[in-house]
Amino acid sequence: MSGATGGRVEGERHLDLERAAALEKSYDAELRFRQLRGFAVPLVSTLLVALSVFHYYTAGFGILTEHWHKAIHLAAVLALIFLMFPTRRRLPGPSLGGIPLLDWLFAAAAVVVTLYLPIVFDDLTFRIGMPNATDVAMGTIMVVLTLEAARRSMGWVLPAIVCVFILYALFGHNLTGALAHPGADWEGFVNHVYLTQEGIFGIPAKVVATFVFHFVLFGVIATRMGLGQFFIDIASVVAGRYPGGPAKVAVVSSALFGSISGSSIANTVTTGSLTIPAMKRIGYRPHFAGAVEAAASAGGQITPPIMGAAAFVMIEFLEIPLTTLLLAAAIPAFMHFWGVFVQVHFEAKRLGLKGLPEEELPRLWPTLRDGWPTVIPLVILVWVIVEGYTPYLAAFWGITACIVVGFLNPRNRLTLRDLWDAFDMGARYALAVGAAAAAVGIVVGVVTLTGAGFRVGFIVTQAAASTAELFRPLIEALPPGVATMQGLTLFLTLLFVAMVCIMMGAGIPTTALYIVLAAIAAPAVTQLGVPPIAAHLFILYFGILADLTPPVCVSAYAAAGIAGANPFRTGLTAFRLGLAKAIVPFVFAYAPVMLVVTEGFTWGGFLLTTLTCALGVLVLGIGLTGYAFTHMGLASQAPLVLAALLLIAPSGPLALAGLALAAPVLLVNALRARRGAGLAPRPG
Repeated sequence: MSGATGGRVEGERHLDLERAAALEKSYDAELRFRQLRGFAVPLVSTLLVALSVFHYYTAGFGILTEHWHKAIHLAAVLALIFLMFPTRRRLPGPSLGGIPLLDWLFAAAAVVVTLYLPIVFDDLTFRIGMPNATDVAMGTIMVVLTLEAARRSMGWVLPAIVCVFILYALFGHNLTGALAHPGADWEGFVNHVYLTQEGIFGIPAKVVATFVFHFVLFGVIATRMGLGQFFIDIASVVAGRYPGGPAKVAVVSSALFGSISGSSIANTVTTGSLTIPAMKRIGYRPHFAGAVEAAASAGGQITPPIMGAAAFVMIEFLEIPLTTLLLAAAIPAFMHFWGVFVQVHFEAKRLGLKGLPEEELPRLWPTLRDGWPTVIPLVILVWVIVEGYTPYLAAFWGITACIVVGFLNPRNRLTLRDLWDAFDMGARYALAVGAAAAAVGIVVGVVTLTGAGFRVGFIVTQAAASTAELFRPLIEALPPGVATMQGLTLFLTLLFVAMVCIMMGAGIPTTALYIVLAAIAAPAVTQLGVPPIAAHLFILYFGILADLTPPVCVSAYAAAGIAGANPFRTGLTAFRLGLAKAIVPFVFAYAPVMLVVTEGFTWGGFLLTTLTCALGVLVLGIGLTGYAFTHMGLASQAPLVLAALLLIAPSGPLALAGLALAAPVLLVNALRARRGAGLAPRPG
């Protein structure tokens, strides 16, 4: 290999964090900060680092009293958003350091109205339900500033949805039917969402302030001290030499990197900046290369041990230990990556693509020798969680280990500047999710004020039951035990909820979407007997699926930008590659035994459900790709897709029917391959 080629390949294996950050900023609206000037640059950076240090210190040495801890967190987050995120139009008046004077005033107001609550906390016991004029004024300003902060950091969709809920709280008494409620005046509304722990200062804000921030910071520091590069190198060693090597590296590295990032876009641009050019170089079409990375990266928010911010909200809603959720999420996460991996493999076989040559792959021993120290912080973090300590203490020790290893590791040594930048960037990542938590706290407050969750749940289940009645003759005509009206009602309820998740997910970040739907849609699923953890994971999965679903598929857009491909086509292909993520939630909703932690768990039921699901995902990949042992046509693909759905369904008789349908098709395809009679390959 020539020196030029060797240099290029070496460059393609090396993770350029600055380039990845620039790519992420260009595709993630939550990171599009204004250009600061003069004194504002060091001032804002110092405030960001101070916010990270505050969370790091309190995680290890004791969280403050809850109302003070949440208030300090929210005050800093909202103030920094007004300083860092521009409005769509230039604000009138003078500016200081590139920040309009009005935004300085907004930032100061955010601090005042947020810290007002803990200051008067002792007196609130006697005023909740009867707020005075100052309380109402402060609460009104807080609501307005929260909506504006969410709009600046996330766009119009989330604030618009919050406004709909506010209108429902104020004027819902004018409605008829199940959605009608007694109503509330503005004073009562402000009292509920501002003075109590049911609104802006509720569970979402608590989770971000005490859990999410710390794990975001851990992921940023771990990446800077070399763990992300180590994951990519290990993935290259494990999968790079096999057919379609770079695509398999993308799947494996995204699974590993996703375990510490918890962000679909961050995962896409970080690993994709290396894997997508390599995929194109060996022969994958640009849209497919981008789709592979987008589909694999979308698994980051469901991959233990860190997952995404929504996971920490979930453990608060369900009041379960983090270890329970991590155990429950393990098999469904594996199924997602297994589904993408299978299609990548058969696509490579269909196109006749080879793996990367040995000289382009990192060596196992040098990779382990140079990179093993970077794994120590992750091991410590997981160990502390498994031992039953709080998640924020686990994050504290993980961050501490990152710092120690980073300063001592001679092969990838951190500098004080690197640490400063990591603390700065960690806080930047947490700003938008902090604003989202405050905004959706208003939604949660409206739901508890009006009882909207159970009202919506009743409407959804009634609609599903009415629709199921249309199919009663068909159900009664089937052999006993194959299908029931109750099962069909559950399927339709899940289908309706999934559609709402995907549609709302087109404009709302995953965490905010999960919180909204956990409040109004989860009751509809649990009312039909689905365990709460299965219902909440179902909502989370379909909320994340929106990252791959056109027209607003943010991960696919980012991957398409790197690949130089059509975003819509990339999104459609990514959805096809990630189809297992859309099917597996139905499996654990019907058979919660897959989640391990639910009541009635048996090893027999778990193995049957998991193995038939994995086999079904394999057959689905073959059917969608059109290749097993040789090329096949639609006449073979269609029965394989049907067989896959039967195999994936958590039912012994249906699995046997799927196996009986798939086996002859695959046998014929194998015989044709031996005779060399396969169909001509379709273009890639």
